[in-house]
Amino acid sequence: MASLFVDNLSVIDCAYLDAQRGLVGESFLVDVVLDGPLDAQSMVLDFSQTKRRLKAGIDASLDHRLLVPRQLPGLRIQEDGAQLHLQLDAAPGRYEHRSPASAVCLLDAARIDTETVAAALQRQLQPLLPPAIRLHLNLRHEAIEGAYYHYAHGLKKHAGLCRHIAHGHRSRVELRVDGVRDRALEAQLAARWRDIYLGTQADLLDRGDGQLHFAYQACDGAYELRLPESRVQLLDCDSTVEEIAAWLHRELAPLRAGHRLQVRAYEGWGKGAIAG
Repeated sequence: MASLFVDNLSVIDCAYLDAQRGLVGESFLVDVVLDGPLDAQSMVLDFSQTKRRLKAGIDASLDHRLLVPRQLPGLRIQEDGAQLHLQLDAAPGRYEHRSPASAVCLLDAARIDTETVAAALQRQLQPLLPPAIRLHLNLRHEAIEGAYYHYAHGLKKHAGLCRHIAHGHRSRVELRVDGVRDRALEAQLAARWRDIYLGTQADLLDRGDGQLHFAYQACDGAYELRLPESRVQLLDCDSTVEEIAAWLHRELAPLRAGHRLQVRAYEGWGKGAIAG
């Protein structure tokens, strides 16, 4: 037997429901180890095959989905044909989510964490490999020095999975004033945007009783999300990372008037946009 490893095989950018935090944007880094006999090429499995098979399986199951633990206290699930309706009474308030069922991944667990997600992913990916190969998964968070925040959003115009109204990211932010990191301003933003939903003004259907109701039609069906106003940052633009960086620059530049501000906004791990 031999072992093959691939670190940083993929990143799962998703969101999940939590009884205490409500709707949480998240990014999980995926490392894998394959145990098995050597084949005719003296390999456990060719690296290109490993990446192609497993990355495709991740993209088709958990990536850019809303992860929902079925045993979550206060959760109600209703199926209406191809649509799924979720309701959750969480500590921050009530959350309601309607979408095509394909935008949601229901897990047989009481909460979402690296262990429950890894177990679900293991069941999804093992059948994609030859029977003689055993898969081992490790999910982890990016080690971030400094400020970061969890945000969820949806991009109705996107032809890919970003159209899902509740997916998200765990993202660092770097703010430079006259070329020097402004750690205090970064910490201020991270505290303000902890577990935030970045909602587009054009998608806001109504508001009342401390709730905001977003809705839009995407290429695969209708989406709706209702959540506490206290957990929403309304944007006058789409919530692409390019627009987020530009919005943050407009918002924060007056706090450092007379100085040059540069915003490096991240979208999950290792990618993002620059403004200023």
